[in-house]
Amino acid sequence: MKSRSENLIRSRVVIVSDDREFARALMARWQAERHVPEITLTPSDVWTAASAIGYPLVIVGPMRPGKILGILRAVDHATAAVYVVGDEACVAAVRTEYPEVPALTQRTGWVDTVVLLANEGLRRAEASARAERAERIVMLGRYLIEMRHSINDALTSLIGNADILLADVSRVSPRNLDQVKTIHAMALRLNEIMQRFSSLAVEMQKAEKESQAETDAMSPTLLRES
Repeated sequence: MKSRSENLIRSRVVIVSDDREFARALMARWQAERHVPEITLTPSDVWTAASAIGYPLVIVGPMRPGKILGILRAVDHATAAVYVVGDEACVAAVRTEYPEVPALTQRTGWVDTVVLLANEGLRRAEASARAERAERIVMLGRYLIEMRHSINDALTSLIGNADILLADVSRVSPRNLDQVKTIHAMALRLNEIMQRFSSLAVEMQKAEKESQAETDAMSPTLLRES
């Protein structure tokens, strides 16, 4: 299993801003961190709704007048966390239109605050993605457990009939004998695999507990405190 820090290295952030100094300040500050995400810079005039696809975090900085609300409308807030940094007027507009989006003014220490928020946002996104993957595995496991008896019955019948044919090879043409042996061997292999599902329920419970523990360990108050 990959560690949280290894996942953070491969995290992706897109910065949308028309202020080059804003992006440079953020990137320089991130270089001081132990783990630096993959960062993409995009000015407002080339931004499209597709620009945020695959990015769990979008940072919107200073840009041309009238652009910021349109960009926020284009972001899929269900899949990407968004943070806005700007002047007082920009922050007021964002808080009115999108009260759920964290908006910060560029006061002293704003770079440290943005990086702190962004790193926490990335961790939350990664934890959520891992939880979703674990849930898909659990659902597959539950389905296999539910189908185990039906599959075992079919395999038992298949193995039994193959055993009968192999017990008296004179009943099988030489041309078909190899196929019968192959069917028998593959059915036995599948039967061995199905026997391993007896421990799957324990693994599922373990995965569910780990996923819940990781979710509980995330700090939901960090954004508010910052």
